[in-house]
Amino acid sequence: MNFKNIRKEFPVTNEFIFFDHARVAPLPERVRKAVIAFVDDATRFGTVHYENWILELKRTRNNFAQLINADIDEVAFIKNTSEGISIVANGFDWQPGDNIVIPDIEFPANVYPWWNLKQRGVETRMVKSVEGRVLFDDLVKQVDDRTRILSISSVECNSGFRSDLNRIGAFCKEKGVLFFVDAIQSLGVLPMDVKRDHIDFLSADGHKWMLSVEGLGGFYISKKVVDKIRPVTMGWGNVVNAENFMDYDLTLKKDAKKFEEGSLNTMSIHAFGAALDLLLETGIDNIEERVMHLGDRIIAELNRRDIEIYSSTLSEERSGNISFALDKDVGSLYSYMLENKVKLTVRDGLVRFSPHFYNNEDEILKVFDLLDGYLKK
Repeated sequence: MNFKNIRKEFPVTNEFIFFDHARVAPLPERVRKAVIAFVDDATRFGTVHYENWILELKRTRNNFAQLINADIDEVAFIKNTSEGISIVANGFDWQPGDNIVIPDIEFPANVYPWWNLKQRGVETRMVKSVEGRVLFDDLVKQVDDRTRILSISSVECNSGFRSDLNRIGAFCKEKGVLFFVDAIQSLGVLPMDVKRDHIDFLSADGHKWMLSVEGLGGFYISKKVVDKIRPVTMGWGNVVNAENFMDYDLTLKKDAKKFEEGSLNTMSIHAFGAALDLLLETGIDNIEERVMHLGDRIIAELNRRDIEIYSSTLSEERSGNISFALDKDVGSLYSYMLENKVKLTVRDGLVRFSPHFYNNEDEILKVFDLLDGYLKK
């Protein structure tokens, strides 16, 4: 990994120490250039080059499929993680008495779409977490013969706990339970293999670790289960002969694109494609190694100060998110760090660092120097 070249991709490093990729990431230089190029093209030429836009949509779709080891016909573009989860929640053939199993520390995107099914007689079973960890045995105890879907984040947003997706997926496959993964806190920093891990559905928008813009992401649905979910938002794009506009035919597409009901967010897809290029060129394994190394340094600095670490420090349970609690009130820490050109998250009584692969050790030391100053106030 050429670290100097990587740093050049992130002009934010000239302004801030950015440890907040678990929230909304700064854009790489190539993403900025991709958006400007698209806008310039559309401004100067209108849709003259529309065929090239379509080629970029296909290339980006393929990039996302490659990132998660899916086939290109198993992925669709969505506007956010919630939309992908809602596609499945609202499109499945539920029966009264069915249930879904989720942990009790999920981001609301992976809670409310399932809770909304109560009106259809479907129960959402909340598995109690233990100090930010979702234990496998506790998870599977909630599964019975009426469980239709188990849905979980690959990485929990606050604690940074990394679930063993392969173990959960194997269990779901054995029990005939569909497996949904909210992957927004891991895609772009941790490897993902939907086939290896028996994942049926996956959803994530691109504005966190994938380093793209808000409002555009990817949805995966295995071709083995695509017929189990019906589109509930209908438009001209869901059908097989979508471009034969006046030849009405409600025959749905047979692949993931049947959930793309209308015109796509073309400009944001160009941005997403550029961001995915950077990730794939760098290599997700290399990115994971770098982020885990930075995490090692953060954990060491926290331990030196006897600061309580909320996140798991077990290697197999770690992610890019490291959260900790302070004895001192953290109410003003966010503004203090922001004034000192550091971006992080302070939420739910926790402080969360989420550096990416372009961050470095000097930034970590500077942040801890600032933290020491805050604690002495």
